[in-house]
Order: sequence, then structure tokens, then C-alpha cells
Amino acid sequence: MYLVERRMGKSRRALLTQLARNKGFRVDTELSESVTHIVSENNSGDEVLAFVEKQSTVSGERLSAAALVDITWFTDSMGAGRLLEIETRHRLQVKSVFSAGASSAAIPTYACQRRTTLNNHNKVLTDALKILAENAEYYESVGRYLAFTRVSSILKSLPYAVTSVDSLRGFPGLGEHCRKVIEEILEDGVCQEVESVTQSQRYQTLTLFTSIFGVGVKTAEKWYKEQHQTLADLRASQIRFTKEQQVGLQYYEDLTTPVTRAEADMIRKTVEEAVYRYLPGAVITLAGGFRRGKETGHDVDFLITHPEEGKEKGLVTKVIQHMASQGLMLYSDEIGNSYQKCRKQETSKFDHFERCFTIVKLNQEPVNAAVSGNDSREGGQGAGGQGAGGQGAGHRPEDKHWKAVRVDLVIVPISQFAYALLGWTGSQLFERELRRYAKNCKHMILTSHALYHPQQNEYFSAAAEEEIFAHLELDYIAPWERNA
Repeated sequence: MYLVERRMGKSRRALLTQLARNKGFRVDTELSESVTHIVSENNSGDEVLAFVEKQSTVSGERLSAAALVDITWFTDSMGAGRLLEIETRHRLQVKSVFSAGASSAAIPTYACQRRTTLNNHNKVLTDALKILAENAEYYESVGRYLAFTRVSSILKSLPYAVTSVDSLRGFPGLGEHCRKVIEEILEDGVCQEVESVTQSQRYQTLTLFTSIFGVGVKTAEKWYKEQHQTLADLRASQIRFTKEQQVGLQYYEDLTTPVTRAEADMIRKTVEEAVYRYLPGAVITLAGGFRRGKETGHDVDFLITHPEEGKEKGLVTKVIQHMASQGLMLYSDEIGNSYQKCRKQETSKFDHFERCFTIVKLNQEPVNAAVSGNDSREGGQGAGGQGAGGQGAGHRPEDKHWKAVRVDLVIVPISQFAYALLGWTGSQLFERELRRYAKNCKHMILTSHALYHPQQNEYFSAAAEEEIFAHLELDYIAPWERNA
């Protein structure tokens, strides 16, 4: 934390600093890249911003990353002996946000330069922009999708709630369309364009179909044009589904139910038991949204490596076979390592590790029919059809004592582990922006395997994520601050 001396006084600031340090808290005497909380006494949020903007050591990024809090949060935390969650009463309100002409400089262009926690103060705005981004994606308008998504990302990173559209003047990427949407919501509480989109049959249908495992936008659009609108329509159709789509429909209710952290931990124990059976000493890391601090997710991602390079080869096949022998494997799609074939290609979306995308059976307490009444909605999975490890069609929902969960197992050589961990942690936009920054600003190619400089024909080794950020001359962003 950083204590603002203005109106606090030098001696009181020194006293409070020593008090906090004696209790084990870190207090910096200057604003730096490490500061997450700016503490003030008897100042407004605007006064604090104006004061810290004048500090020569402050970069614009810090102003958008650190929380502005009143001294009451500090004293409450000291009394509790731990950092407390910031409540509304603790937070300093900001009206002008940044001084005139400074706002564009204060908000970095790339999401990988901003710290974005799960504490979103502008959820009403970002939810609306997300809907417009999804709709743009359904029309395959990449430009509009990115425009909505990038502005939403900036709003998520702000340590305050936006109350005036004028305060966003100069924000990077804020076009007239996004500005009008934000202004309408701030003034009227809703945006008519967003309301129109959410009520449209096309948006509702494509949102439903793309939530099915194995179904992308083009397939969803094709089915919609064929007059299908519900899951019941699909199940009654003559469509020749892929294997992925078959299991996606079969286990639809389970696969669209969020996976909790507790469930992820249970799956981790199952994966560890299988991995250690064949490769003692292996390192298994939970990645994805859970590593970013989320309590729920749509799937569970594990990176598996070994300190001795090469020992991990062929492991995924053994693990899958063992889990299948235990009756836990409902679906698996195993892919071999193809990195050497495309080592220097600029792959911005996919990697080439040995991996397996699976759906596993997570045993749990019996499901009460009254609680899971949505199993019958639109001919939902309920007891499921016949399938590998699946229940027979005659079983009722209340007899189903397990849940189908998507699990991705990625086998990574230790020399590439830092890059894989960075790539598989997300968020999706954070990773996309990180690669875009590497390309546009450093003329490098960043993948989940390596960082490569084409002009110098040089690969940059990294034993930890911090080294990758250092290679790119970026401040290190912790996993829980990458929720862009």
C-alpha cells in the first residue's frame, strides 16, 4: 500500500507506516508497480489523483490499477490483522477521473499493461458491451467484436464506477458507438440496442447452440438457417452430428453448469493419482480461470510437466487409459505434439502440445429431482443416452450420482512450461493483447511455446512467467490481475 501524505501529514504518515510494517504489511514510501492500494485521509478521490499525478515516479498505469481507499479501510485492516475486502464505504469516489489531457496517457492501450482483478466496478456497462461483442462475433465482424471487447476490458480495469461518459474522454479505442452505448446506460439505465439484441431470436438461438460442446458460430448459424431454434429441434432432426456434438448434446445440462473450485480440486486428485502412477515427480498445475482467482469455470485445465525434459512424452495416453479403466472417461480427444513442424509460425490461437480434451465423470452426492428439475427442459440430458461410461436411458435424473465435466490435460516439456503456463492462464483477451503487444511493439512472436525474434533469429528462454514479461519489457502482472 501507499499512504498519501496530503492532509495526513509527514509525522502521522510515518507513524502509520511503522504500525503497518510492524503488523507484517508492506507499505511503500513511493508509488511503484507493486502498489495495489492508495490510502488517503480527508481527501476526495479527485484530490488524491491530482496529488499522485504530480509524483515523478508514478506512471499512468498505476493510477488505473491501484484502488483508492479511505483511511478507514487501513484502520479496519490493521485491527483485523489482514487486508480486508474493500467495501463501498471505503472507496474514494472519482468524478473527473484524470486531469484534462492526461486520460489517454493514463490508460495503457494494451490489456497486458493493465492490472484487472475480478472486482469489476462497471459490470452493468461491461455486460452490455459483452452482449454486443457476442452479437458481432455471430455476424463474424471481428473488428466490431474487438472494439466492444477492448473497451469493456478497460472498464473492468478501472478501480471505480464510471458515472459520466465525459470522464472517459481520451480512453484508447473508445469509438462513437461504444460511447453512445455507455452514455445511454448511464442516463437511462438500459441501452435500446442491447435490449433489441437480447430479444432477437437469432441471438438467443446462436447463444444456445454455441454453448453446446463442439459447436462453433458457423455451425450454429447453419442450424439456425435450417429453422432449428431449440435443443429439442436438434435432437429431433436428421443432422449428422460430430462425436463432439453428440456428447455435447448428451451431457448438455452438466457441461453448461459451472464447475466449482471444490469440484476442480476433486478432479485434480483423480488426475494426480493417474499421473503419479506412471510418472512420479511430475508437476501438475491448475491453470485457466481458477488460477486467476475465479471460483467457478466452464472447464478445468491442467498443465503437466516433469523436471527432466522428455520424461513427459507419451504420458497422456497412459493417463487416459487408466482413467477409462476406472469408468471415469466419458469422452476423449487425444492430440500429439506437433510443435517442431510449425515452430516459427505465428500461431496466435492454438498451441501444439501433446494434450487431450476430455469429459470425465465426477462422482458426487445423489441429485435430487426437485433441485435438478431443469434436466427435462428441452429434452435435456437428464439421465443421458447410452455412451462410454454413461447411464442407460432408463435411469431417472435422481439416480444420477455423477456430473460430466470438461477437463483438458496438456503435457508440456519443462523448457516451455513458463510460456505454456502464461498462455493457458488467460484471460483470452489478455493473452491476445500480450501477443499483439509483442508483435507490434517488440517485433517478436509470442506463443504458448516460446518468444521468438524473427529478425535476430533468437529464442528467449524463460524459467518463470516473470522472465517473459521482462523479455518484453513489461511490468509483471500476477495471474489474479489478468482478468481482462
